[in-house]
Amino acid sequence: MIPTTRFAPSPTGRLHIGNLRAAVINWLFARQQGGRFLLRLDDTDAARSTPAFADAIRADLAWAGLVPDAQYRQSDRFPLYEAALARLATSGHAYPAYETPEELDIKRRLQRAAGKPPVYDRAALALTAQDRARLEAQGRTPHWRFRLDTAAPVAWADLVRGPTHIDPASLSDPIVKREDGGWLYMLPSVVDDIDMGITHIIRGEDHVSNSAVQKQMFEALNAPVPAFAHLSLLTSTEGELSKRLGSAGVDALRKAGIEPAALIAFLARLGTSDPIEPFADPAPLIAAFDFARMGRATARFDMEELAHLNARTVHLLDYTAVADRLPPAITPALWDMLRGNLKTVAEAADWADIIAGTLAPPPVGEDAPYLAQARAHLPPAPWDAATWSQWTAALKAATGRKGRALFHPLRLALTGRDTGPEMAALLAAIGRERVVTRLAAVAAPVQAG
Repeated sequence: MIPTTRFAPSPTGRLHIGNLRAAVINWLFARQQGGRFLLRLDDTDAARSTPAFADAIRADLAWAGLVPDAQYRQSDRFPLYEAALARLATSGHAYPAYETPEELDIKRRLQRAAGKPPVYDRAALALTAQDRARLEAQGRTPHWRFRLDTAAPVAWADLVRGPTHIDPASLSDPIVKREDGGWLYMLPSVVDDIDMGITHIIRGEDHVSNSAVQKQMFEALNAPVPAFAHLSLLTSTEGELSKRLGSAGVDALRKAGIEPAALIAFLARLGTSDPIEPFADPAPLIAAFDFARMGRATARFDMEELAHLNARTVHLLDYTAVADRLPPAITPALWDMLRGNLKTVAEAADWADIIAGTLAPPPVGEDAPYLAQARAHLPPAPWDAATWSQWTAALKAATGRKGRALFHPLRLALTGRDTGPEMAALLAAIGRERVVTRLAAVAAPVQAG
């Protein structure tokens, strides 16, 4: 079979970091194996799923470069789930139950009070056909449960966790269809995985018990069981993935100027034994991907570390990769000059204003007389990359200044910044006319002796 993975978010909100990390790993593995990466919108919750959230998920994936090979919506596939449930009912793997939510809650409270785990007691299996008919005559509509085989542990070789065992007796028979006809997560996911040829299910550690249940569902439907890989969960630097971080989501990172290449590189290596490094192209990440490098320990999401990686990624980006986001004043040569000093691509617009705009005179204090001398020693046009060294050499000879005392007042007067790109390139880009104007705005008149 062609290696096939799927990313299956519910369109009930925006993507957050944990969601996107799962998408990244699914995408990396599929691309490395020459396989397929599918997007499936698990939109069975009609009350909370919206087209707007679905569109936002697609937009976030497109921005990140995670282009699916096919897309599906579970809301289009209800007949498949009905057919599968009918098969399971016929084979004895699914059964109707008639307890109300209130009755089930009472049962769980009594079990906890008695020191027992709140596992469904399978009372519905004792109902006769006459009992069910009587309940339905009273207006009760059943919900449907999948009947777990509790005779032995469910075991598999997890691609991240290694040998994994779950005792099904510790789990309740899961509800797969509510009394109102709505579908819950477990069965539709399995039916879709079978129909779509999913070979590898890659998701978070919090789905381990779900995988045990779903493994039995695959077997009950006489289908091959995909390989499972359960990724470690994420925490923030404070020790827990905060609601603020979770709610910030992918859209907030986009607005903050995080590059998709930086985010992909960060999430691809987070929680692995590999170093987190900048990559302008994901090809090396795809080639090096290996589940064996993934650890089981909770991985820490550090926004400062991501921001640092983002700056390093910006420094790698060619002009063609960012041209559509740059002001017209930023030429390829200017981009090559600026990018090593940027934290985000958006900061290039600030430098475009510094180079070609009107600069508010910065405070230069006691350096004002020196800047008047600097103005007097300006080389004539035309200027090129050698003009800065010619100018500063003349100023050094005239004033005796050197080092920071020689260079820093010039940078501050001409850019309003203490740091930035090499002044040799900036001076030529600003041009003689603007340099004269900016020095005149801050320079003190030189007194005659």
